[in-house]
Amino acid sequence: MTIAGTCLGFDAGEKRLGVAVGQTVTGTARALEVLPCRRGEPDWSRLASLIDEWRPAALVVGIPRHADGRPSHSTRLAEGFAGNLARRTGLSVHRIDEHLSSRAAESALRERGAGTEVLDAESARIILETWLSERLT
Repeated sequence: MTIAGTCLGFDAGEKRLGVAVGQTVTGTARALEVLPCRRGEPDWSRLASLIDEWRPAALVVGIPRHADGRPSHSTRLAEGFAGNLARRTGLSVHRIDEHLSSRAAESALRERGAGTEVLDAESARIILETWLSERLT
């Protein structure tokens, strides 16, 4: 299946949801914002506004696992978010392994001298760029 256009990527957590936006044409993404979550639930109205604004062709959710591949509490949280996102938006939601995206995001922010308040959005950027690069190969 070919997807063309804008995509939104997400790093779902219990306290925060990182959001990134990217383009299939360039295969690049940028951190967009961090939304607060309450008991693992994001601000769905703000999320709906972002989807209305960007009109993505696809949504991408990072799914974390333990290093040995076993699911964790975070895995269940991200899977739940992905399912809710698909039901609420009616859009295609793609899942991708986000193994080590937070460490890569910390490293990228440190290199740029940026603060950790955007860590989750930076993780979402890495998740989305990884997914986009897999589509280009």
